[in-house]
Amino acid sequence: MTREPGGVSNRLLLTLSLGTVLNPLNSSMIAVALISLQRDFAVGIATSTWLASGFYVVAAVCQPLMGRLADQLGARRLFIGGLVVMGTASALAPLAPDFGWLLVVRLVQAAATSTAYPSALILVRSAGGDRAQPPARALAVLSVAASGSAALGPVLGGLLVAVAGWEAVFLVNVPVTLVGIVLAVRVLAGVPVERGPRIGLRELDLPGIALFSGLLVALIFAVLSLAEDPLWWLAGVVVVLSVLLVWRERSVPEPFLDVRGLAANRALSSVLAQQGGINLVFYCIFFGMPMWLEQVRGFDPATVGLLVLPMTLLSMLVTPVTARAIRRHGSAGPRLLGLGLLVVASSALQLLGDDTSVALLLGIAVLLGVPNGVTNLSLQTALYAAAPPGRMGASAGLFQTFRYLGAIAATSVLGVILEQNMSTAGVHDVGLLITGVAVVLFGLGLLAVRRR
Repeated sequence: MTREPGGVSNRLLLTLSLGTVLNPLNSSMIAVALISLQRDFAVGIATSTWLASGFYVVAAVCQPLMGRLADQLGARRLFIGGLVVMGTASALAPLAPDFGWLLVVRLVQAAATSTAYPSALILVRSAGGDRAQPPARALAVLSVAASGSAALGPVLGGLLVAVAGWEAVFLVNVPVTLVGIVLAVRVLAGVPVERGPRIGLRELDLPGIALFSGLLVALIFAVLSLAEDPLWWLAGVVVVLSVLLVWRERSVPEPFLDVRGLAANRALSSVLAQQGGINLVFYCIFFGMPMWLEQVRGFDPATVGLLVLPMTLLSMLVTPVTARAIRRHGSAGPRLLGLGLLVVASSALQLLGDDTSVALLLGIAVLLGVPNGVTNLSLQTALYAAAPPGRMGASAGLFQTFRYLGAIAATSVLGVILEQNMSTAGVHDVGLLITGVAVVLFGLGLLAVRRR
């Protein structure tokens, strides 16, 4: 059984990847199905995007919670339990009688798949033992599973919708979870994992979880309301909930969101902030491009999937190259390179037009795929190094939370801009916004490198 130095076997990586792939894959795979779901359930764009943003809200809350539970109760049982719940929910999705029930299934999917990534990093660290350097190959595999699958989502989703309808986007998870459960039961038993002290409801910080959830929901409603009738009073709600959340988390010994710890650990805080900004850019692209290609350019879902395929392939191809660069030079240089490429790639959206050739569309997709692979692995490596001992699961959960905070912002932006202007001009507006975000991220990355 092939191992990376430190004990991370290929069987373990395969098992962890099958679980890790489900959350990001399902976060983006729904993109190409939104148009079909709009028609079948007779809802608008802003309403249908709740299948995406609702998923992100639950995942954003559950990732650090599941990470903490994995630290305390054991990563193996959380990993396997999540697969069982995910497979069951996915099998029931096509039976949903209306849009509300389908949304409930999506929320259950988000909670169930939130167990995988934090548990996976705990198990990798346990299998690898004490090492001076992060296990680059293992992290590269998990990066492809986590970020490459998000890029693969629109491709796979387009093919599934074209062949079998939106129901297939849910049912495809069933065989994956079944295989994952069988492998997990056999492989994870051999990985020694230490558990922390048992925790009860009081230690879970339920008030903190409620405040964080309410803050995200209020923020999304506030942003989405800008498309038609702005609910300005929600801005006050957001401010109040933010203040209460910080006060609460600073005053309890075991906070859901460790505000003090984040303030003290600048390396971890920097990684999380960049994670949020980068995913705002990428999810605007992952969702905006398929919607534009289908509704404005008139391509069918299968063709849309093929047109964004180069984005996925390049993201996966550059990951092993990035892993070698990180082993030799560290993660700071590749991360800055990825941020620079992100500025160029997001600027390329201005080249899209109503008569843009297929060749140029494929070229833009290639350009968009490169920074995805580079930035995700370099950030994940920085996270592994910055996470405090004994809090790998919680730190990994926060890492995924900031992924979804960026995704939530992206779906809100698309709901506001494209609800009013589903056109090439609307996509250009989205492109200008994310280019500005990419420029800011590059500037922050440059400052971080100069301080080293």
